Amino acid sequence: MLNSGSYNPDVLTCLANLSNDEVFTSPQLANRMLDLLPDDLWKNQGATFLDPGCKSGVFLREIAKRLDEGLEHQIPDCQQRINHVFKNQLYALAITELTALLSRRSVYCSKTANSKYSVCETFDNSAGNIRLDRVVHTWENGRCVYCGASREAYDRGPGLESHAYSFIHIENPEELFNMKFDVIIGNPPYQLGSDGGTRDIPIYNKFIAQATKLNPRFLSMIIPSRWMSSGLGLSEFRSTMLGDRRIRKLVDYPVASEVFTGVEVKGGICYFLWDRDNEGDCEVTTIRGDNTFGPINRNLGEYDVFVRDSRALKILHKVQLKKEPSITELLSVDKEFGWTSNFDEFHNDRKSGDVPIHYIRKTKRGTGWINRTEINKSSHFVDTWKVLVPKAGSDGGQKIPDRVLGKPFVASSPSVCTQSYLFFFVESAKKAASIESYLRTKFFRFLVSLRKITQDATRSTYTWVPQQSWDLLWSDEELYQKYDLSKEDIDYIDLMISPMEAVNE
Repeated sequence: MLNSGSYNPDVLTCLANLSNDEVFTSPQLANRMLDLLPDDLWKNQGATFLDPGCKSGVFLREIAKRLDEGLEHQIPDCQQRINHVFKNQLYALAITELTALLSRRSVYCSKTANSKYSVCETFDNSAGNIRLDRVVHTWENGRCVYCGASREAYDRGPGLESHAYSFIHIENPEELFNMKFDVIIGNPPYQLGSDGGTRDIPIYNKFIAQATKLNPRFLSMIIPSRWMSSGLGLSEFRSTMLGDRRIRKLVDYPVASEVFTGVEVKGGICYFLWDRDNEGDCEVTTIRGDNTFGPINRNLGEYDVFVRDSRALKILHKVQLKKEPSITELLSVDKEFGWTSNFDEFHNDRKSGDVPIHYIRKTKRGTGWINRTEINKSSHFVDTWKVLVPKAGSDGGQKIPDRVLGKPFVASSPSVCTQSYLFFFVESAKKAASIESYLRTKFFRFLVSLRKITQDATRSTYTWVPQQSWDLLWSDEELYQKYDLSKEDIDYIDLMISPMEAVNE
């Protein structure tokens, strides 16, 4: 047992995160990512490493330890070896003034690289190879052309951080250090507020795109997992990632707080290894709590989104063997009637010519009344029977088992709703009751969960759910038998999905 009087904890394990978007990487996580790289790198005195979004210097510090050990026989003198490693092999771009100082302190053991306290003796400047290049956003039509930041939110005075990260605010990133890199590794910033803070846009995808321009031998970054099936403006990025056969390893944590203590990142966290010179299937590992599943060799580009767990993929394959039409053919689009979730131009007392309008306000469901003449969009759906399901459900699998969706209910004809709901439309009460029973099954919600990684359940989330015959009330037992699911399949669905009872509306 350690003597409490002599124990000195690693300061990089104790740092509080700056925000949910700029989180510090622990030494343990950094080393798990470094373990993905080939061992011969640590014996290569010509190998170069770049962290393009440096916050604490943890990646450079842990790389330095490995190089110090690996180069011992090639450069026997300890100080000469340290000088070589820090001066010629390790590079970083800090994201703020604070993180620049912190990184130099953790890497060089001095806030200035050329001080007498620095472990490296050969720097002739205070920054060393950990630079903070102050750049400005390039505004066009109220947005930065490089990162998409809102001018209203980020056009700040010189005394404030502009979050114009130098790595992604340049056409040719090779000009930053005038060199190529063998390894680019890091934990980039995740997102920026795009319109004054009410909506966020991802930027980690821009760091990855910029890194691939440099064409390193290896690229490894830790990023939010929501790119796998959702995310504002991430469709092209997702398509690129899933189609890139150079992504050879992917480690996925569905619960981000298991990686970053006290931080909530909807949809979880993942890191990957991109290997320039080797194409093939990707080794996918899923880690949740004490359970590790994989690695399993996967074709990332099998579908338009990524099915995170290989056990789920096996079930999906069985369902798709039937080649049945998707239930999205009976599903409304977002904001079908044109009203946003905060629409309130309805009344509480029924008047002549009114139809009921269903809404959710502050998590509470309600029903009001609106005159039929005020329905100006999708009026052909007013007189259908509907099964309404809240558009916002669970938070993307943070809890297991998960209910996935909010409870559905049948809305009789005529009726309308706000953006708070999507709805399935049919022509009779009997068919509506059948669809509602289907939505409440674990089978249905399991298939939805494969495309739902955050709270929002959009129309495309239901793509893999097949239609059924709508002349009976469905149960899981009937569905499991129809699709020939094994006991192992059923046990996995039971593990992942919570039961759901009917709701009275």
